[in-house]
Amino acid sequence: MLFSFIIEMIGALACAISGIRLAALRRFDWFGAYIIGLVTALGGGTLRDAILGQPAFWVSDFRMFAAYFICTALAMVLVIVFSRWLVRRERMLMVFDAIGLAMFTVIGIEKALFRSCPMGVAICMGMLTGAFGGVIRDILLNRVPLIFRKDIYAMASLMGGICYWLVKLAGGSMEVCSLICLAVIVTVRMLAVRFGWHLPILSRTNTKPQK
Repeated sequence: MLFSFIIEMIGALACAISGIRLAALRRFDWFGAYIIGLVTALGGGTLRDAILGQPAFWVSDFRMFAAYFICTALAMVLVIVFSRWLVRRERMLMVFDAIGLAMFTVIGIEKALFRSCPMGVAICMGMLTGAFGGVIRDILLNRVPLIFRKDIYAMASLMGGICYWLVKLAGGSMEVCSLICLAVIVTVRMLAVRFGWHLPILSRTNTKPQK
């Protein structure tokens, strides 16, 4: 469907920008930055398809293969042209991360539901699709992935997925469910960044081995 395709491409563009932006801060060359952006965009969906027991979406469909490569190229151009705004401002990473997380969460949920997965599994697939590209990005850049830090990240995806489910139970259309899910994830993620919300941190005092 056109609606789902548009959401997926916006998510791919946002994730690619977040990856290329971080690569630029680490002074990668253009090729290296492009690869980081591409992996960030493709990572979550690739793992989702592997878990669902099917070929990766970009391997089985040349149109999606081309679309993701083009989106990453566009992201590269945007980062180069607007580096003053996209690279030097720390919060821009959070903005594009939130957009990519939201878009890919919706795509993951819908693709799992299309394959007749239970709603709980679909929500998990949404979280995986939304967050895992960023995990690969951070590992390649030698950073602790956001999902493993105190940030409200995967929890925002989970909350959006639950809202998708509730709206669906109430009889909402796919488009309405998707928009509500997107709004919840972006809002929660940005509010968490703005006000410093985070999950409890495992205290070091609780992890000391007993003698």
